[in-house]
Amino acid sequence: MATELLSNKEMGSSTYTYSSHPRVVQNRKKYRTLELPVNNETYSYGNIMYDRRVVRGNTYAQHILPVSAQPDPVELQRQQESHRRALAKKRAKELLRARSPEPVEGRKHIDVQTELYLEELSDRIEEKDMECQTDAFLDRPPTPLFIPAKTGADVATQILEGELFDFDLEVKPMLEVLIGKTIEQALLEVMEEEELATLREQQCAFEELRNAELAEVQRLEEQERRHREEKERRMKQQREMLLKEKETAEKVAARAFAQQYLADLVPSVFSSLRDNGYFYDSVERDVETVFMPWLMEEVEKNLQKNNLGRTMLDLLIREVVEKHIDDFSKMESQDKAPLDIAPQASGTSD
Repeated sequence: MATELLSNKEMGSSTYTYSSHPRVVQNRKKYRTLELPVNNETYSYGNIMYDRRVVRGNTYAQHILPVSAQPDPVELQRQQESHRRALAKKRAKELLRARSPEPVEGRKHIDVQTELYLEELSDRIEEKDMECQTDAFLDRPPTPLFIPAKTGADVATQILEGELFDFDLEVKPMLEVLIGKTIEQALLEVMEEEELATLREQQCAFEELRNAELAEVQRLEEQERRHREEKERRMKQQREMLLKEKETAEKVAARAFAQQYLADLVPSVFSSLRDNGYFYDSVERDVETVFMPWLMEEVEKNLQKNNLGRTMLDLLIREVVEKHIDDFSKMESQDKAPLDIAPQASGTSD
């Protein structure tokens, strides 16, 4: 809201200024709310970014023709051709569409119901035929030729022969120009033909030279390829020969080292193998592994038999000795008994 203020009226000077009425600054809240204007006054502070009439985005891409611009005839012709093609395609589809055969004379096609159950059509409009006879058409009279109305006044003058134009005199420079231009054009065409012939000759010579150079280049390339292949083959053979020589030298060195290393190793190995029993006599090994165990078993069996016989003999001897001892003890007891009886008899006799 603005007001007009006049200052310095006493001094006779006036200044045109604008100022807003003072208003109370309200405390801003955390969230935006609809604030009521102060003193029931409306403040319309708008933002043009929210105005629908403001065009946003890139305006270069908008294709806007000026009012005075004429349409492109090529574009119009292209549109007409596309429209004609669409119409032709539509007519072709209609012609190719399956149709009912034409009715016989005196009949016509009508729409009928083909459902299983007939249904009365109540929304059909009632129709009836009416006839009326009109007068015959009269031929339209031909349109009269349009003759514009004459304006202004007719004025005529007399011009005699030769006053304005002398054909022989006036046509001479034109003929000179035409003949000169024709001769010049003919000379240019002849020079052009000669130049073209020269260019063809130069082109033929250049092509022959180029073909010869290409043939020479191909020959040199083939020669270089053969030399390169021969060089690679020989280098490969040389590498293989060096590799074989290296392998042969390594084999010879390995054989010499092996012979030198195995010179003292073979006797010690054979001796250790002989000591460990890997080299043996078959007869001796058979005696040790087969005969000696059998012999030991037989000897053990004989010893067991001898021990068994000795044990049985000891038992028999013990039994016989015990029996003899028992018999001897019995005999001694029997011999002592008569001696005891004899003294008793002598005593009684006394």
